[in-house]
Amino acid sequence: MGQSINILAIESSCDETSAAIIKDGHVLSNHIATQKMHARYGGVVPEMASRAHMENIVPVVDAALVDSGVKKSELTAIAFTQAPGLIGSLLVGTCFAKSLAQGLNLPLIAVHHMQAHVLAHFIEERKPEFPFMCLTVSGGHTQIVLCRSHLDMEVIGETMDDAAGEAFDKVAKMLGLPYPGGPLVDKYAKEGDPLKFKFPTKEMKDYTFSFSGIKTSVLYFLQAQQKQDPNFVEHNIKDICASVQYSIICMLMTKLEKAAADYGIKHLGIAGGVSANSGLRTALAEAGKKNGWEVYIPKFEYCTDNAAMIGITAYYKYQQGLFTDLSATPSARATWS
Repeated sequence: MGQSINILAIESSCDETSAAIIKDGHVLSNHIATQKMHARYGGVVPEMASRAHMENIVPVVDAALVDSGVKKSELTAIAFTQAPGLIGSLLVGTCFAKSLAQGLNLPLIAVHHMQAHVLAHFIEERKPEFPFMCLTVSGGHTQIVLCRSHLDMEVIGETMDDAAGEAFDKVAKMLGLPYPGGPLVDKYAKEGDPLKFKFPTKEMKDYTFSFSGIKTSVLYFLQAQQKQDPNFVEHNIKDICASVQYSIICMLMTKLEKAAADYGIKHLGIAGGVSANSGLRTALAEAGKKNGWEVYIPKFEYCTDNAAMIGITAYYKYQQGLFTDLSATPSARATWS
């Protein structure tokens, strides 16, 4: 047998500092330090996020190494999130990874965050078969990705304005819910009537999404209702959340079903932070039964930002010899296709 491929992966694109050890494509450890202080500001404060990454990265990496049982001397590569994300946060992970790779004389692997979300499906067993289509939904992105192989991916549809996750969080803010509000909308939606209120959605061509309109319609709806009843939100929050969530999920699933039919894809999945939404997971499962799809949904721990998905992507890149060098720089908005 040849030497094991032991990869230390680092994720620092937003407000989660994460490190994982991947051995021959298997996750040995996956540690995440979550920054709680942003809740009081109603969103992530970039400067505070980067400072917290600097405080967290050494203990998180140490914990990942200890839990995995892999020594630094046994590592074969260092991987890091290069893009996209908050530039200050990305710089912390990038500089740490480059320094460690240089100090240990190891190859360096740069990973695109959104590609890693898709490849989170390949962490656990029951891996998708190619061609595979993934709906990737997060606070910053909404994309339909056609995957021909682990590293051959094409973004065939995406949002022209806001991401679905941003729409969830902005609506939650209108309702007076604390940040991050998306999970709370999901929680209330479980007990509400999804057909109680109708929110118009904008029809877009092909596989393009638009979520700015639903935010505006919810805002005007709430303003009109609160003029008549100042306690309208308090009395109807479950039905409002259920109706908003239903509208957003309908937009997502309509485009995904169209893309799957047009491309003849039968293996489909969801990824990204919003893939933890229970309504979306249920909708995908139901669509799978209706359309004869094989459906794939990652574990919750691999839906949100984590280093395990960075590591599994790096594993496939390592096998192809796709390394970077110490001149690598992070990018806040780098695209891929």
